[in-house]
Amino acid sequence: MKIGSIHTESPVFLAPMAGVTDYACRILCKEMGAGIVYSEFVSADGIIRQNQKTLHLIRFQEEERPIGIQIFGNSPEVMAKAARFVADKFQPDILDINYGCPVPKVTKRGAGSAALKDLHLMDEITAAVVQSVPNLPVTVKMRAGWNSTSIVVPKAGERLEKVGVKAITLHPRTAVQSYNDKADWSLIKELKQAVSIPVIGNGDVSAPYRVVEMFEETGCDAVMVGRGALGNPWFFKDSLALLHGKSPPVSPSVTERVEICRRHLDLLLEDRGERWGMNLMKKHFGWYIRGFPDAAKHRRALVTALELDEMKEELNVLENVAKKLVC
Repeated sequence: MKIGSIHTESPVFLAPMAGVTDYACRILCKEMGAGIVYSEFVSADGIIRQNQKTLHLIRFQEEERPIGIQIFGNSPEVMAKAARFVADKFQPDILDINYGCPVPKVTKRGAGSAALKDLHLMDEITAAVVQSVPNLPVTVKMRAGWNSTSIVVPKAGERLEKVGVKAITLHPRTAVQSYNDKADWSLIKELKQAVSIPVIGNGDVSAPYRVVEMFEETGCDAVMVGRGALGNPWFFKDSLALLHGKSPPVSPSVTERVEICRRHLDLLLEDRGERWGMNLMKKHFGWYIRGFPDAAKHRRALVTALELDEMKEELNVLENVAKKLVC
């Protein structure tokens, strides 16, 4: 599929997830077949102030391309300035606007999914961003609406296409639902029928077979995977295998999990240093280390490790356990 001038052979994308989709996570998913990867969402206010922690969230390596940088904010002027800064300084392949985050600290400021309460403001923000980066494809990730009485699909989609958005990702829950209840995939199909730009489906894609189901049920152009990929970068490889009619995937072995944990840890140490790398890796251990005998015991040892050597030694112990499980 194409988004503007950007072409990708894999129609399975990694969703932007705050506190998760940093360099280490993105590169592992890219190596496993993710067509496009996205940064964590980044504050437009932090960008224009050139806050260094904020700017670190945007930095990426060439091997991650094509990559989308996602920004959020409630002011057309600030969003336009931030978009121009990102385009000039970092030169990503795609700039994505967040109209989907349901977290109160974001929505109370009128950003994220709160923009769907006022489609005129949404129009103004989107148009300002599109005009500020004429050579960069602008996309949007959105919710179905603020609540069940204000579903804005497909009206918002038609308006976004009109102002120049090149693709729309729809998570078909409302902001009020957050991640509760079932995602209404029929809304993705409705959006696809209403616009001519690519539509990317998102929500409840919990396993690779669900990727196939979403394509079949909605007719979407690509599928964006979020929580399903936590502790499971193999998700992309397995999804592509199913899409190409190959045999159902086999769950990764404990040995494979240990190997990917080591790689993930090394990437985090390289990118964030020892202290931050260790702390960030602990939540990933919580996702990787499960589904086999005594997993909870080993997971607990990893997340409570105080020193890097202690963490690495526990991975060695787990590797030996994996060999015995095979035998």
